[in-house]
Amino acid sequence: MNIYEVLRRPVFTEKTDALQAEAKYVFEVDRRANKIMVKQAVETAFSVKVVGVNIVNVPAKMTRYGRRRVVSKPAWKKAIVTLVPGDRIEFFEGV
Repeated sequence: MNIYEVLRRPVFTEKTDALQAEAKYVFEVDRRANKIMVKQAVETAFSVKVVGVNIVNVPAKMTRYGRRRVVSKPAWKKAIVTLVPGDRIEFFEGV
């Protein structure tokens, strides 16, 4: 798998905003990616030094629209990346 296929998109929520103060950033990653691949991808894409990576598998969820229509949201994988103190990703600043 190519390094640039590992990172899908950044995740922007209130909880991830609080994590940015601790130099932690959250990304949606490919389901086949592991911690080593995520670390290499972040270091290559953003030119920062990664200290640690935590990966969470988010399960699929059922959602109801109206009374009868039930839709399944797919499962996905997210990675919480911890950077060296002092490093930051400019892409997340100002969002």
